[in-house]
Amino acid sequence: MSVDREHLAGVAAGLDRWRDTPDDVLADAVMRDGRCVWVFTEGDAPAPSGDGDADRELAQRLCAGCPVAGPCLELELRTAGERTAGVWGGLAEDDRRALLPLWVARRSAVGGEESDL
Repeated sequence: MSVDREHLAGVAAGLDRWRDTPDDVLADAVMRDGRCVWVFTEGDAPAPSGDGDADRELAQRLCAGCPVAGPCLELELRTAGERTAGVWGGLAEDDRRALLPLWVARRSAVGGEESDL
C-alpha cells in the first residue's frame, strides 16, 4: 500500500493544535496517558518489521483509541524529524517520513490553534 498524501495533509493540519505546546508538556502527556506506554514498560513490545504495510497495521493496532496519539506524533516529528523510527502517533516510519515535509510546510505558515492539553 502506498502513502496517502491527502490523508497525511489532513494529519498535518490536525497537528496544528499542538504547534505552540512545549515539548516537555507533550512528553508528560504521552508518558502519562499513552496507551502504548504499558507495552514498552510492562509488556513485550512488538518490533516494527520494516515492511510498510505490516508496520502500518502495527501502528494502527498499538495506537487505536489512544487519547494522546496527536501529541505523540507532534513530539516525534519535532524531536526525531527524518531520523524517526518505530511507531509513533499511529503512524509507521514511512508514513511519518512522508508526513514530515507537509508538517514542516505548515509550520512555516502563520497561524495555528491553541493546545488541547
